[in-house]
Amino acid sequence: MKKILWFGVLFPLCALLSGFSAQSEVIYTKKSLYRDIAVVEEHGLRCLIFALVKRDSVQTCQYQDESDSRLVYAYSQMVMGGLLLNPQPQKILLIGLGGASIPNVLSEVYPQAKMDVVELDQAVVDVARDYFRFRQTDNISVTVADGRVFVKRAGMQKKHYDFIILDAFTGDYIPEHLMTSEFLQEVKKLMTDDGVLVANTWGSSRLYDYESATYRYVFGRFFNFKVTPEGGNRIIIASKQKLPSKSVLQQRAQPLVDKLARYNVLINRYPSLMSTQEDWDTSVRPLTDQYSPANLLR
Repeated sequence: MKKILWFGVLFPLCALLSGFSAQSEVIYTKKSLYRDIAVVEEHGLRCLIFALVKRDSVQTCQYQDESDSRLVYAYSQMVMGGLLLNPQPQKILLIGLGGASIPNVLSEVYPQAKMDVVELDQAVVDVARDYFRFRQTDNISVTVADGRVFVKRAGMQKKHYDFIILDAFTGDYIPEHLMTSEFLQEVKKLMTDDGVLVANTWGSSRLYDYESATYRYVFGRFFNFKVTPEGGNRIIIASKQKLPSKSVLQQRAQPLVDKLARYNVLINRYPSLMSTQEDWDTSVRPLTDQYSPANLLR
C-alpha cells in the first residue's frame, strides 16, 4: 500500500512532511475532479502525493536518475511475486495507475505483453506521463474509467487476462466497491485458466479479516504475502488453479532473478514469505455490495 504521511494543517504542502524536509521542492500541483495532486522532489526521489483533508498519501516514488530503475517501495516490489505463479504473462490488466512504477517495470520485462491500464482520474494519467516516464505504446492501452465499470464491460466483451493487478487506492484505502465478493467474482471471470490475481492491501487494516474472508470465499486458498508479520503491505496472490508448492515457487524464481534484480526485486526470497495460513478471524462475513467497508467502519 502507499505510504501515509502526516503533517500539520498550518504548513504548506511542501513543508514538514514526514519523510520529506522543508527543502522538498513541489514541482507540480493539480486539483483534479477527485483530489489534490502534487509531485514533490527531494533526495533524488520524485514522489506523487494525493493531498487529503487530514493527511497526505504518497502513491509512488521514483528515482530521478532515469538510469536507476529500482522500485522504491516494498509493495511495488512485492507485486512481482505474482510472476511466480505465471512467469510469462501475455495479457495484463492493471487497475490503478498511480505513478506507473508497476506498468513501467512490466513493460520493460515483458515488452511483447499486451497491457490494459485502468485509472479513474485523467489527471493521474497526465502526471504519470509527464513526470514518471509512463508511455503508452502499441501494447499498452489506458482507459480512464472506474475499475469496476471496466471489469463489467470487459466481461461482457469476453476479454481474458493471465495477470491481473488490483492497485486502486483513494489515498485512504481501497474503494469499497472494489473489495466485495461480487466484484471479485467479476474479476475471476476475466482470468484465463492459468491466470493470476495480485491485490495490494494493507496488513494493519481494520478490514484485514473481512478482506481475507472475501478472497477466501471467491478464490479458495490464496497466498498471503507479507514481509513483516504485523502491519505493512500485504499482497494477496490468487489463482483459479491449485496453488503451487514452495519448491515449485523456488524453481520458478531462479529464471527471474536476473530479470528482476535491476528493479530491486529479490524474487528468490519471496517463496519463503508466501503463506496459505489463515491468520484471520474465519468467523467474519465476506464483504458484499450490501455488507460493505463503509458499514463496518461506522
